[in-house]
Amino acid sequence: MSSLRNAISRRAHKERAQPSSRKKFGLLEKHKDYVVRAKAFHKKEDTIRKLKEKAAFRNPDEFYFQMIKTRTVDGVHKPENQANKYTQEELMLMKTQDIGYILQKLQSERKKVEKLTAVLHSVDNHPSNRHIYYAEDREEARELQSHASETSVTPPSSYVPDHIKRKTASSYRELDARKSRVNQLEKLYMEMSLKKELQKNGRKRKLREDELTCPASKPVYKWRSERKR
Repeated sequence: MSSLRNAISRRAHKERAQPSSRKKFGLLEKHKDYVVRAKAFHKKEDTIRKLKEKAAFRNPDEFYFQMIKTRTVDGVHKPENQANKYTQEELMLMKTQDIGYILQKLQSERKKVEKLTAVLHSVDNHPSNRHIYYAEDREEARELQSHASETSVTPPSSYVPDHIKRKTASSYRELDARKSRVNQLEKLYMEMSLKKELQKNGRKRKLREDELTCPASKPVYKWRSERKR
C-alpha cells in the first residue's frame, strides 16, 4: 500500500512569502525559525534564573583562593600575571626536554635522508655487467673469450616506464623537502642550545664586530673563565 500511495502525485504546498507591502521587514519568519529563536530565548532565561538562585543562596563567609588571585577591572575578572609561575630550575628542565625532542627529530630526519639518498643512488647508478678474467696462457685466454661470446647477454634497454619516472621524481622532491627540514631543525637546535646556555650562571658578554675574527650573522658570546675546584 505504501508503494501505491507514493505513486500518486501530490500537490506541493509552498509556504507563503513576505507580502510586497512588507518587503522592508525582510524575510517572513517561518515556524522552524520561531522554534530556534524560542529555544535560544528560553535557554537564556534558564541561565539567568540559575545565576539569580546562586546569588540569592550565596554564603557570605565563603572563600576560595581565586578571590585573591584575580582582580576586577570594569566588572570583569582578570587573573594576575603568570610570568613568574615557574622557577628557574623548572624552566631549565623544560628547555632540556624541548632540546632533547628537537635532537631526536633531527637524528630521525638525518637517517631518513641517508636511506633515501642511498636508494636513489642505487637506482641511478646501474651496476656494470663487465667481468675480468685472468688466464695463464694464450690458449686459456681463447677458451675464456669463446665462452664469454657464447654466454653473452644483450645489454638491458635504457627505456624506463613512466610510473617509475614519476616515483623517482617524487622521491627526489621528498629528499629535497627532508633536507630543508634537517636544515631548519639544525638552526632551531642551535638557537635553543644557545638560549639554554645563556640562562646558566656565569658572567658573559656579547662580542663586538671588531672583536670577531670571522664575521657572523648571529650574535657571539664569550664567557669569563672561572676556576673550577
